[in-house]
Amino acid sequence: MISHPAPSRHCAVEFRALPSRIGQVRRIVSAQLRYWHLDQLVDTAALGVTELLANVHRHTGPDKHCTVEIALLWDRLTISVRDHDPRLPEVRAAGALATGGRGLALVAAVSESWGMRAQQGGEGKVVWFTLPVPPHAVRPSRPDDATGLTAPAVSAQAAAGAVPG
Repeated sequence: MISHPAPSRHCAVEFRALPSRIGQVRRIVSAQLRYWHLDQLVDTAALGVTELLANVHRHTGPDKHCTVEIALLWDRLTISVRDHDPRLPEVRAAGALATGGRGLALVAAVSESWGMRAQQGGEGKVVWFTLPVPPHAVRPSRPDDATGLTAPAVSAQAAAGAVPG
């Protein structure tokens, strides 16, 4: 299911993190960023979301259901992946010859910031990363601006400080 609460700059996609679906979600994220005129962030965002979804596929139990959320808040784009497995990822240094284990290091390298947190009640976790929005990109505006857009809605999680902002 794809949801676009209007008129905020927020998009959420719920699905099962299977290899065939990860490519579809990467294309959805890319299309959404192009729609928001953030073409210069598409490659980095697609790389980051692919790494996070690959981790869901590899490391969660049989329940591969997850939600990818994209939020544009003024000068920052936040992409988060929420799944139902309460175990937080292990962050470890991958050796020079390692064939895996570099996903979070790669996300850290290409993002402005990143992190993870357990969901309340042990109902899963969220792993997120942020990208800076270039100064010339279109941003959500105040209601009194001529564009007619309104400021982005802040979710209850973000208001509680659970989502970087």
